[in-house]
Amino acid sequence: MIKKFRSSCMIASALDLIGDKWSLLIIRDMLLHQKKTFKEIVASDEGIATNLLSTRLKLLESLEVLTKRKLPENKKENIYLLTEKGIAMAPIILEIVLWSDKYVRAYHAKMNSYKDHNLDKAQVIENTQKEYRELVRQTIG
Repeated sequence: MIKKFRSSCMIASALDLIGDKWSLLIIRDMLLHQKKTFKEIVASDEGIATNLLSTRLKLLESLEVLTKRKLPENKKENIYLLTEKGIAMAPIILEIVLWSDKYVRAYHAKMNSYKDHNLDKAQVIENTQKEYRELVRQTIG
């Protein structure tokens, strides 16, 4: 994949690849809600259009953030699984959740609450990654 970058800044470069809202929400759905299929992801509350979802899944696959496979027991349906590169985004996703819970609530009172305030952040990240790796193991063997 050939990609043009806006600058040499590390943050801008990362955002050029995965910084659009849909990519982050797809990764969130896969990592935190363990969604694996196109149908599960498109059903998310944010209402991504199918053409956008298809484009973002292809982009994330080309960046090796996720892989597309067939279920061993159902060769007709595609499933999407995060790679280690995608799983490594757990700390970023959690930090956005915490920041939003702390600072965005003033603008959106009906926003979901973060339930694990009193837990150790590192432990939450480790548990999230461990649970996702277990899902992958159970899914593909």
